[in-house]
Amino acid sequence: MAWRSKRSVSEPSAPPTVVQKFGGSSLATPDRIFNVARRIAETRQTVERVVVVVSAMGDTTDELMALARAVNAEPRSRELDMLVSAGETIAAPLVTMALHGLGIEAISLTGFQAGIRTSRVHQKARIVDIVPQRILDELDGGRVVVVAGFQGATEDLDITTLGRGGSDTSAVALAVELGAQECDIFTDVTGVMTADPRVVPSAHVLEMLDYTEMLELAALGARVLHPRAVEIGAAYGMPIRVRSSLEVHPGTLICRSQGMEQRPVVRGIAQETNVAKITVIEAPDRPGVAAAIFEALAAEHINVDTVVQNVSHRGRTDVSFTVAATDLAHAESVVQKAADSIGAEGVQSADDIGKISVVGSGIMGTPGVFARVLSTLAENGINVEMISTGEIRMTCIVARDRVADAARALHAAFELDRA
Repeated sequence: MAWRSKRSVSEPSAPPTVVQKFGGSSLATPDRIFNVARRIAETRQTVERVVVVVSAMGDTTDELMALARAVNAEPRSRELDMLVSAGETIAAPLVTMALHGLGIEAISLTGFQAGIRTSRVHQKARIVDIVPQRILDELDGGRVVVVAGFQGATEDLDITTLGRGGSDTSAVALAVELGAQECDIFTDVTGVMTADPRVVPSAHVLEMLDYTEMLELAALGARVLHPRAVEIGAAYGMPIRVRSSLEVHPGTLICRSQGMEQRPVVRGIAQETNVAKITVIEAPDRPGVAAAIFEALAAEHINVDTVVQNVSHRGRTDVSFTVAATDLAHAESVVQKAADSIGAEGVQSADDIGKISVVGSGIMGTPGVFARVLSTLAENGINVEMISTGEIRMTCIVARDRVADAARALHAAFELDRA
């Protein structure tokens, strides 16, 4: 069951409400928590109703996951959700306490208290309903509401989490449900950039992106914003602004494309190294065989990305696809069972690969983009193992240790270093 807001897209909020989300790096230390509280206080001077969504402090989630696996190599998903959701549950009251220290009335709420109801899929839950009455009551009482992001609860009151980056999803969904004018995503970067600045020093901030471009960048490895948050923003026309919590900068506005303005064909380069490849060798080339493989993966909630099926020879074919490297062990066992059931020769896997992608809404109407990508990679001695294309993006699977080289080469080839 998918969540659909009960609020009309055109229905205004009265009075105006602002939703701000602060990521874990923005809350990593007490000093940064104080800084976030000051930013919220500045907003409160001009907007009466402020809702804040927070992630866990710094690397808390990773530390909790490591702690879980230290006591059990294969912890159950329900208990993992109970454990890792504590990170946001800790961050929310700390931000609230900092606001109290500045003389601002505020209250912290868990995802469940904020009215976020989810599916029963632990660690990858989806929002099925939002009942924000508690938030509205607290706003009516003149308080800033600080919500623990990333989490919700099922009908059975089991705590669930929305997947890594899920606090973005919490924030945008709440912004829609509360009728906010905009959802501000505060992070440790200035905005959405043309590439990862740690890899491409000449990368610069984009002033504006269309939802479709941001969705592709996010799905292909640009970690500044979670793809599901962009999907919700696009579905309800909710403007999302990505900006820095550490400096004053307008950041990047993500919205529906305005007019027919001239802009570069390629808008950004995305990279991802959490990638693994699985190949089903010599599967029978008949209807339903590929479906059996991918249905088995879908049943285990394992996402599949780039897919290539070779030309059939003697009634047999190889099927290759990519999954997240973190899902590889689970995916291998699922695919092996499926391969046995369909009579395939075997299964092979590799986890030394990565993805490099070019994204831009001008790609589909501009001849020669794909040729330039491939020639640029070839000129730099980078071999392409698999290719996947869409209307506004091209993705190449390359060796993991060449991903950074590919990002720099493509950024230069498409002249994205020109601000």
